[in-house]
Amino acid sequence: MTRERRRGVLGVDEGTTGTRAAVVLDDGRAAPPAYLPLSVRSPDHLRVEQDAGEIWANTVQVCREALERAAADGVEVTGVSISTQRATVLLWDTVTGEPLTQAVVWQDRRYAARLREWELEWDARLEEETGRPVGSRAPLLWAAEEIAADPAARRAHQEGRLAFGSVDSWLVWKLTGGARHATSATNAVALGAYDLRTGGWHEPWAAFLGCPPDVLPVILDEDGDYGVTDPAVLGAALPILSVMGDQHAAMLALGAHRPGQATCVHGTGTFLDAVAGDRPPARRHVPGVLTLVGWRSRGTPLFSVESYAPTTGSAMRWLCQEIGLFDSPEQLARLAAGHAGPSRVAFLPALAGLRTPVWAPEATGVLSGLSLSTTRAELARGVLDGFAHSVCDLLEGVETATGLRVAELFCGGGLATSDALMASQADLLGRPVRRALDNGTASLRGAAYLGGVRAGLWPDVGAAVAALPPAPVFEPTLPDARREEARAAWRDLLARHVSPQAAPPGTRPNPYAQEEPPS
Repeated sequence: MTRERRRGVLGVDEGTTGTRAAVVLDDGRAAPPAYLPLSVRSPDHLRVEQDAGEIWANTVQVCREALERAAADGVEVTGVSISTQRATVLLWDTVTGEPLTQAVVWQDRRYAARLREWELEWDARLEEETGRPVGSRAPLLWAAEEIAADPAARRAHQEGRLAFGSVDSWLVWKLTGGARHATSATNAVALGAYDLRTGGWHEPWAAFLGCPPDVLPVILDEDGDYGVTDPAVLGAALPILSVMGDQHAAMLALGAHRPGQATCVHGTGTFLDAVAGDRPPARRHVPGVLTLVGWRSRGTPLFSVESYAPTTGSAMRWLCQEIGLFDSPEQLARLAAGHAGPSRVAFLPALAGLRTPVWAPEATGVLSGLSLSTTRAELARGVLDGFAHSVCDLLEGVETATGLRVAELFCGGGLATSDALMASQADLLGRPVRRALDNGTASLRGAAYLGGVRAGLWPDVGAAVAALPPAPVFEPTLPDARREEARAAWRDLLARHVSPQAAPPGTRPNPYAQEEPPS
């Protein structure tokens, strides 16, 4: 009896701190991924950069390793799907194929002070038309100024051989041998100049920032036509089936497909994304809460609402690798699990500013409540509780902005493997939290599920997710009174550190208690 050959999709997950690739099989599972770390540099406290050449080299290596494993296992690879970090951008030469700049990472804040000068003029208009305010970063402004200041970039533009794009554009261009200069909607919207109404670039803002339109990639659906891989790169001509921003890909894999469902993904930062429906939601202004495209498939968009804390996973690495307070994130999680709580230690992981509930790009982190009796276990528990409080801020912000309650919250990402963090999230949120199995490959699998639908592996994304085991649930155990007390103490910390003028002594302000914006 001949066994039917398995089929799968090569999934690529280009994160901020690492690149992984694995073939996602037709039963919804991912094969063990190939992985390589990526270096991230901060020349000063505002700039965050990566080497685009390193990103590309790592991608080729892990893809080849994953394809070799699939061939050894007798798996037929039907195509490639890509998920990437969003809003990390670069310029490259389309003739030489070489990057002309460093890749400027989404955590970069070099323009934060300048952009604040434009908030009064542009915020209301941009929030309505692009789903996000001026913000603290402006990739198109960076492109315009780089072209003006850098002789190589300026010369390439004058000669018609300059391209701009985020990491997905760079990978698609390289994988297809320069045949496609395109970006997906979920990546375009993160650049701050995506028009929610037309699905194209928002020309007034792009023109104001000075970015030449001829260097911009074309915006496609997540499952649009991204071409075919150059056989010289991966050894085969494989269709690129889908391209997605990583957080949106995770939404598909973790099971958030309809309104009332949301995901919380702990990576370099923590992102909370809630499904909003087939139209941009009516919104009340809450700092840092953005309207995005969840994904576009076959010409139809589904919208989402997002808020994020930019440095949670990176704060964990900083505590372990840079400061050396713990040997590893795993040790920190083990110590925290051994402390019953509550911890008197408070940790605000705002190492690259704060977005929600207070817009403060210049904010810094806080570690307080230390005494001679503080143990490493109590310190570790305080760190994880700080991450959990940040999740509460994000969820409250999203719900306040939309008026919609999130009934199901699915969690993924590296930090989600900590039982102590998941339990703390459930306690402080006062609602159940589901931790998806195999959550570390969520972005990779989500993009592959969408691509696999296009390749005929599944009738729809829901069918791929339904084949997986159910997610374990963490139920809240903290009494409501203690939960409210803990949240009030956290708000006190925010008020004292981020906006002292907003909190008279002895008061406990609610950052969400704000006036309705003028109509």
